[in-house]
Parts: sequence; C-alpha cells; structure tokens
Amino acid sequence: MTTLTRITSEARPFSPEPVTDEEAEAMFRASLNLFRLWGVTDDQAATMLDLPRRTYARWKGGDIGRIGRDGKARLSNLMGVHKALRIVFSEAARGYAWIKAPNDAFGGRSALDVMLGGELTDLMRVRRYLDAERGW
Repeated sequence: MTTLTRITSEARPFSPEPVTDEEAEAMFRASLNLFRLWGVTDDQAATMLDLPRRTYARWKGGDIGRIGRDGKARLSNLMGVHKALRIVFSEAARGYAWIKAPNDAFGGRSALDVMLGGELTDLMRVRRYLDAERGW
C-alpha cells in the first residue's frame, strides 16, 4: 500500500500577468473592428471604454495614448464578450446581432444597453452572462 506524503508548501494565489501596453493597443484595434460589426457608434464606443469622445477619436485615428488599468480591463472584457459570442453562436452574424437584441436576462434590455451603462461592471455583467451560457 502506498502512503501519501503531505507536502508543506504554501500555495501562492493566482496572479495573471498584467496586460502589456502592446497587448492593450492590439485589443483596442480589435475593438474598433468589433464595434463596426456590432453597429456601435463612436459615442457608444467611447462610453463603453470610458473615454472622452475626442480622445476616442484621436485613438481611433491611430494616436493611441496610454491605456490605464481600467481601460485594459474594459478591453479585456470586450474581447471576452466577443470570444463567448463566437462560441455560443455558430454563425458570427447571429452573435453580432445578439448584442442589440432584447434579452430577458437583462430585463428586456439588450447587452449593448447594459454595456452602455458606462461602468466596467456593466461590461463584466454581459461577459459573465455569456460565460455562464457557454458553460464556462
């Protein structure tokens, strides 16, 4: 019979590597395409990213400034929403349309309406819902 040996080491809490500035810029560029596919206006995009409209326009033009921790979290959640939609819907167009469709899970509002609340937690709410729908 094999005996178990107790290992006495402290487990470190999971700490993902922070998103680099280069990764954040890539996510921003990907978000521009995503906003286009979702039919999101520049004002709506600026709201979701919590950017002044002029800053968003400058960044969209290619002069991306420093993306802070909150901005990186917002971009990461948008990428998570996109990924989940691609998994849930076999046809990409259905996922893009879902963003604007009324949803009982959001009290009859669309996912876009929720995300336009402007808070990071609004983006997280949509992402968590989709992650649960895909069983993750």
